[in-house]
Amino acid sequence: MLNYNIQNYTHAFGRLEHSDAMGSFQLAIKRFFDIIFSILGLIFLSPLILVFSIILFYGKGPIIFKQERVGYKGRPFTIYKFRTMRTDAESEGIPRLETERNKYLTPFGSFLRAHHLDEIPQLWNVLKGDMSFVGPRPERQYFIDQINRETDDYRYIYMMRPGITSYATIYNGYTDTMDKMLKRLEYDLDYLDNRNIFTDLGIIIKTSFSVFSGKKF
Repeated sequence: MLNYNIQNYTHAFGRLEHSDAMGSFQLAIKRFFDIIFSILGLIFLSPLILVFSIILFYGKGPIIFKQERVGYKGRPFTIYKFRTMRTDAESEGIPRLETERNKYLTPFGSFLRAHHLDEIPQLWNVLKGDMSFVGPRPERQYFIDQINRETDDYRYIYMMRPGITSYATIYNGYTDTMDKMLKRLEYDLDYLDNRNIFTDLGIIIKTSFSVFSGKKF
């Protein structure tokens, strides 16, 4: 299992080129709000969760899609989403980019994906501490390995809890090419270097506006 920490980074790579702008106090506040609002979100959205679960229950396949991602300090965790695709989406065992997987979307899954409602179960990830509301989107090891062939900067991402949303999510959208993966990394590193409670609030507001306005990202 991967298990990175700040000392490992310094020992293995020398001086850090990127550092976390959030101090321990702000990180504690961020975690406090993650806990409070993930609980409130699960309660407030429970009717939708029930309806979606019933619809998916009568479809073919599981209600919840589970997948291993790499998160804080390089630790693998299981991410949860409402299932949006047929169960044979990766039947060959080879991870696919988002655009390749879209042809496997179910009609209801397409609706969930278009309105980002498939992400609701990630509130449980936030409550557990696997994720935060704001942070870099967690990636699979398969694609991290590809990114690492292009740059060694991905290691800094492990300094943050992954998030449901981020600047990269809003402005870069789904990463369906290596160029977009590297652009997302650039956004995420800029966030690391400059983040604070107010930038998180701004990202949440921008994300909410984008979702309610029907923007595709």
